[in-house]
Amino acid sequence: MSQKIRWGILGCGKIAAKFAADLRLVKDAVLHAIASRDENRANDFAKTYGIERVFTNYKELAMSDVDVIYIATPHGFHYEHTMLCLNHKKAVLCEKAFALNTKQAREMIDLARTNQVFLMEAFWTKFLPQYKKIIEIIDSGVLGELRWLQADFGFYAPEPLVQRLYDPLLGGGSLLDVGIYPVFMAQSLFGKPEDIQAMMIPYPSGVDEQCAMTLRHREGVLASLSSSFAADTPVQATIAGTAGRIEIRDRFHNASSRIFLGIGKEELKEIEVYREDGYGYQFEAQHVTDCLLKNITESPVMTHQDTLDLMETLDAIRNVCGIRYGVDNTIRP
Repeated sequence: MSQKIRWGILGCGKIAAKFAADLRLVKDAVLHAIASRDENRANDFAKTYGIERVFTNYKELAMSDVDVIYIATPHGFHYEHTMLCLNHKKAVLCEKAFALNTKQAREMIDLARTNQVFLMEAFWTKFLPQYKKIIEIIDSGVLGELRWLQADFGFYAPEPLVQRLYDPLLGGGSLLDVGIYPVFMAQSLFGKPEDIQAMMIPYPSGVDEQCAMTLRHREGVLASLSSSFAADTPVQATIAGTAGRIEIRDRFHNASSRIFLGIGKEELKEIEVYREDGYGYQFEAQHVTDCLLKNITESPVMTHQDTLDLMETLDAIRNVCGIRYGVDNTIRP
């Protein structure tokens, strides 16, 4: 492998553009190739970000001289595109939701292990300075014993909806699009839930327009979570323990979020978190780059088991709510 890790991006939507901009901040990485089925978009993207190689066929990117490919297509295509890259023994950083169900996720991970190729779900939140500060505060014990989490993520999506938001064949619905973040927060802090209660308001296509979840975790910890395409919600999270609480405001999953800490009856105080320039995708990209330079095929931070556990919980929530996708033959009604 070359001294600098050569990145390719599959898909050139909004998230791909942010990732490409942040890749400039990553040590030992270079954005080498872009692939899109729209030739004009691919050429414009390459010109904007100074990319050397342009492909209008995803297979050509998978067969090229890149070291790792960032999958930036809608999650309904993640399985197909990741398997294509892994079959050509290319390392993959795949956007969330990683897959449409656990069966797909397990096949993706099994192929990566068989081919001894790096594969990681691009859960950028876990690599952000804000998230690391939250874990540091919790581990310090100042919150006491954790008891409760509230987290929401919703936005108003006016009609006509973008197809990926409502089409069951593409894994549409609020849960996999934005609800994955509250579920991730609960599971990353408390582990897999022991019990799940959930309900959803369906869109006419059958996917969830809104979803409300209550998760019971070990030692009596409760998580109250929600997702929505019907309303602009605060997109905040509160983590509460027996001695204090943390509030995460301004899009709790995001690099721009702010952290507030309150101990006992004290007034909440903002905790300063240093973050360099960029959108925040550079932190996960730096981690992947470092793993590849060390010839590591599985992230020690966002492990394959982390991804499988999260996918299993999302499947369980959908099973309780009755949310079905076109690939869900294995999920019992």
